[in-house]
Amino acid sequence: MSNELVIINKKADVRPIVNLVLDGLTSEHSKRSYERALADFLTWHQEQGRPALSKAVVQAYKSKLEVDGLAPATVNLRLSAIRKLAVEAADNGLLDPVLAQGITRVHGVKQAGTRSGNWLTREQAQALLDAPDARTLKGLRDRAILAVLLGCGLRRSECAALAFAGLQQREGRWCIVDLVGKGQRVRTVPMPSWAKAAVDEWAHAAGIADGLLDTMNAGRVFRSVNKGGWVNGDGMTSQGVADVVREYAAACGFYGLAAHDLRRTWAKLAHKGGAAVDQIQLTLGHASMQTTERYLGVAQDLTDAPCDVLGLRLE
Repeated sequence: MSNELVIINKKADVRPIVNLVLDGLTSEHSKRSYERALADFLTWHQEQGRPALSKAVVQAYKSKLEVDGLAPATVNLRLSAIRKLAVEAADNGLLDPVLAQGITRVHGVKQAGTRSGNWLTREQAQALLDAPDARTLKGLRDRAILAVLLGCGLRRSECAALAFAGLQQREGRWCIVDLVGKGQRVRTVPMPSWAKAAVDEWAHAAGIADGLLDTMNAGRVFRSVNKGGWVNGDGMTSQGVADVVREYAAACGFYGLAAHDLRRTWAKLAHKGGAAVDQIQLTLGHASMQTTERYLGVAQDLTDAPCDVLGLRLE
């Protein structure tokens, strides 16, 4: 194969191939992550004089990332994006399939152990839920967002996309039905009565209680609120949901708390409350029980930990 067909040489335009990589992904979060990963790689690649893409080039980039001290998960994400870039390039005749195959064999970085993540205790979760000022429209909306995240274990993107049509009763209780999550997996999420009450209060105060009839954005539950305290628009972004969590987490002194940590908090509190792991898995929408067990860290008890029985103390 001629070098003129090798992707990322001095004459190649890689943007169409990058778009093919992104178009092959279903998750918006994955698209953003891969786009950032490929942008970083292409910037480094240009600094190196844009050599033809090969296994050696990718290995050199991997070594650079490790020297920079990036976390194994970050390195592995970037390598996954590059592997997919190589496969798409080969499928479109811009990279020798043999070279692409070599790139797919560049191994990721081994990660020892499992990150415990971040979560709140029951008392901390309650404090966060009580933080918004329910006397204002924005406060009612923000309290409803926190209630859905803490009460239903949704991802921030799922919370932002939540529609009134999805709030239905099943077996005598309110649920979020036919929720399409990561990997296009469909699930039904039980909703605690207090979370539904928070949503109802926000919806009535905002004048969108008839959201089921709203044809814009499938009747989104959560909408932007302007500085004047009025509903502005027909929805809000997942970043907007993340900003809500960050605002009240800072007010409560929970610095570094992210929206996804409320999903983990839901799982931890449910597990400590006696919920079955298989039911937690179904609500979270995990593909396997092993994923849920790793997510919960059920093998490690931080409440009755081994260090509690050492028998040592300070005078």
